Amino acid sequence: MTSMAGGAVEKRKVLFVASEVSPFAKTGGLADVAGSLPIALEALGLDVRVIMPKYACVRSESDSAIIGNNIKVYFVKNADYFGRKELYGDKFGDYKDNLDRFSFFSRQVLEICKSDGFKPDIIHCNDWQSALVSVYLNTMYKYDPFFEGTKVLFTIHNLAYQGLFDKEEFPKIGLDWSLFHVNYFEYYGKVNLMKAAIIYSDAISTVSPTYSKEILSKEYGCGLEGVLKTRQDSLYGVLNGIDYSIWNPETDKKIYKDYKPGELADKYVNKERLQKDLGLKVDQDIPMIGMISRLADQKGLDLLARTIEDLLNLKVQFVLLGTGDIKYHVLFEKMARMHPKNTSINLKFDAVIAQKIYAASDLFLIPSRYEPCGLSQMISFKYGTIPVVRQTGGLKDSVREFDPKTGQGDGFTFEDYSHEHLFSAIKRGLSVHKQREVWRDLVLKVMALDFSWSASAKKYLDLYSDIIG
Repeated sequence: MTSMAGGAVEKRKVLFVASEVSPFAKTGGLADVAGSLPIALEALGLDVRVIMPKYACVRSESDSAIIGNNIKVYFVKNADYFGRKELYGDKFGDYKDNLDRFSFFSRQVLEICKSDGFKPDIIHCNDWQSALVSVYLNTMYKYDPFFEGTKVLFTIHNLAYQGLFDKEEFPKIGLDWSLFHVNYFEYYGKVNLMKAAIIYSDAISTVSPTYSKEILSKEYGCGLEGVLKTRQDSLYGVLNGIDYSIWNPETDKKIYKDYKPGELADKYVNKERLQKDLGLKVDQDIPMIGMISRLADQKGLDLLARTIEDLLNLKVQFVLLGTGDIKYHVLFEKMARMHPKNTSINLKFDAVIAQKIYAASDLFLIPSRYEPCGLSQMISFKYGTIPVVRQTGGLKDSVREFDPKTGQGDGFTFEDYSHEHLFSAIKRGLSVHKQREVWRDLVLKVMALDFSWSASAKKYLDLYSDIIG
């Protein structure tokens, strides 16, 4: 808040810029953040607005909509650029004109602010699609009095996706060639939008404290660790939250039967119903291990591939939901044939089945090579399902190793990226599962954990205040 003459108080103005926002358009976690964080910020008293492209999937006749109590969502229109079935590409790859599309979007962000008379204190940009906003603000609009005092926070959701384009496309951005330079856009002979945003933004954040440290290393820096180190004093990590109006077994209409912490018997009704529907043996006592994931090396599927045979030889049931690399489709189809009695391999994505897996499982696998934040572990907690995770990024910030002797901790973890350590963590989980009272106490404990957006929003509020000064 800022004081005004006469003692009145003016709300801080925040413009949240994202290429996808739930419920209007979604391909991944960014949309969930962009649809939930602004609402949590509004609840803290900020004047928040959101801006995104008006894709073909946006079902609104108007140029804007409302989320939360009174958050205006602006839609940037351009039928040639955004009137397509998909957001960023099709089956042939990324759209060839993505630089045209998102440089246009970034310019419109600033023009719509001016035309609507909304002067933000903070423009909160997200990922490479909005990277040019901070660049334009500090070049084309540098001396525009309308934006005097406006600051930019740029959030990196996944550093692996940087907005790389051929050098020949640089003129599409509309800036002088002198900025195609190693100190600005140039990156091994290509245009790198994320690099430019890191340089031009007032501050940079990532979606977990650990990931903000990891990306300063060569292992996780994706080639930008050197640039990030130059901005280290302005680099922050804020853990994402989840929306409990969606992820809550007490109100979830997609699961078989809703349940509360005091009614855990109903969680196991979900387990038995899913076992029956998937053709597995109906038995509450058999540990069910769930996994919902993109089938890719980044998600630790290479570790699981080397562990799966030993795992399926134990008395467990394994339920997988996801799509991805063809080599993993082949592997898991083979596993399904070899172990038909204790596997259910679902090579697709289905939101209803996903929530049933969260509700029915006992353990949930997230063995990621790297994970900027991760939401599955937070969702698992709420549903009383215990995560088995690798200690990286947001997984490290949100899951602690459980000690059955002391009751400390809330999951099963491993650090070294090896299938032996993954299998060891799973076996520790299975060992505790046999201890009925200890397991019940652990389930009740994790269901009470709070990863709501309100805690994250308070940290962003503090960060905005630091940036504004």
